[in-house]
Amino acid sequence: MRPRTLEEFVGQEHLVGDRGPLRRSIARGHLASLLLWGPPGTGKTSLARLLAVAVGAHFDTLSAVMSGVAEVRSTIAAAQERLALHGTRSVLFIDEIHRFNKAQQDALLPHVEDGTVTLIGATTENPYFEVNSALLSRMRVWRLEPLTDADVGTVVRRALEDAERGLAGALGPDGGVALPPEAFDHLVNLAGGDARSALNVLEGAVAIAEAEGVRDPEGRVEPRLQDIETAAQQRVLAYDRAGDGHYDTVSAFIKSLRGNDPDAALYWLAAMIAAGEDPRFIARRLIISASEDVGNADPRALQLAIAAAQALDWVGLPEAQYALAQATVFVAVAPKSNRIGSAYAGAVEDVMRHGSQPVPKHLRSATGRQRHDTGDGSGYLYPHDFEDADVSQQYLPDLLHEQGRRYYFPSDQGTERRIGEFMEERRGRREAGRPKRVAQPGGKPMAGMSDAMKAHTEARKRLAETEKRDAG
Repeated sequence: MRPRTLEEFVGQEHLVGDRGPLRRSIARGHLASLLLWGPPGTGKTSLARLLAVAVGAHFDTLSAVMSGVAEVRSTIAAAQERLALHGTRSVLFIDEIHRFNKAQQDALLPHVEDGTVTLIGATTENPYFEVNSALLSRMRVWRLEPLTDADVGTVVRRALEDAERGLAGALGPDGGVALPPEAFDHLVNLAGGDARSALNVLEGAVAIAEAEGVRDPEGRVEPRLQDIETAAQQRVLAYDRAGDGHYDTVSAFIKSLRGNDPDAALYWLAAMIAAGEDPRFIARRLIISASEDVGNADPRALQLAIAAAQALDWVGLPEAQYALAQATVFVAVAPKSNRIGSAYAGAVEDVMRHGSQPVPKHLRSATGRQRHDTGDGSGYLYPHDFEDADVSQQYLPDLLHEQGRRYYFPSDQGTERRIGEFMEERRGRREAGRPKRVAQPGGKPMAGMSDAMKAHTEARKRLAETEKRDAG
């Protein structure tokens, strides 16, 4: 059922429609090397063949899965001979071109460059990651989109009605296939934009119905809804954990979380889990989004995302789907703020611009003698010695302190609004004057813990000496 002309080709109107760039190019008799990038079953191979026919070129095809450099060189040699003897141009179509290694892709470069062949590559993977930049620069990338349900319906209907190549003449003179509307709609829906998948399922359903003798009153084989489901076994999910399906779907998931749409976020979550995505990857993305997109607007989002990841470790799938869904909805509906990321990016920018600046003397760690000899640590004000546990003093390096650098500017969303109000109140108190000191009940905690550790060390030392003496 491959299309024999561009008029029969279904879908990709943006490329081969009346005003499509590929249609206009071949109308002028011109076909440059190109790369067709799109999901399975969208017509990449058929389109390549039709383009070659449209410009009167010989069509050769290789599979990157089955072919190597030797096959490429042999095909190139035949194209050179064809061009020299007959003036016939050649189109070399390489399916799954991303599976060629660097050496195999490099072997194509001079022949694409000098016009010996017009190269058409097909790939389901992102060519900007998988194809050598040198080869990619000599090709135009065209992206094919999944077929619409209407497009798939057109392909299925043709297969049912075509007596020469389709099912209308495949079952004898009294044969033919009658596909009930509910079975037709279910088949189209199951295909997910993949025409090849739709035709394969249709063929399998017809075989099942024929074997069971299911026919309509006119004697035509009549696949039932359950025959479609049996032939399909399960919905074909357009998702590849290592390819574009992975990156595009998780991108949609993250953007739905960021965009406050819990329904869309739940859909993409379900799509990833149903397609076999690693649930730990999903949990990691939830944790990242909880900090990147929610931040201090609602700190509970990070807690819940981490809890969902821990629940996944404890109970696994399928039960952990509840925890992942709970965290997904919470992150999606939480107030949003990216101020944490902006603040940290500003700090990183200063580190990269100015290097690691010296620590101010009063912030340095120092022993008693070092403090006496060098002044390191001297002048530090212990905030808990002052009212509200706060005192104004320099914490940034001298250079950045003199510039009055600030990084964190809380938004007016959720908890971050209260954080911002607290920071403004504290800034106002500092500007009003230095707070008075307050007495610490029971002394400074660190000093007390230091004394306790000294006593602990001495006790361990005495115990070790006793054990050594007893052993002797």
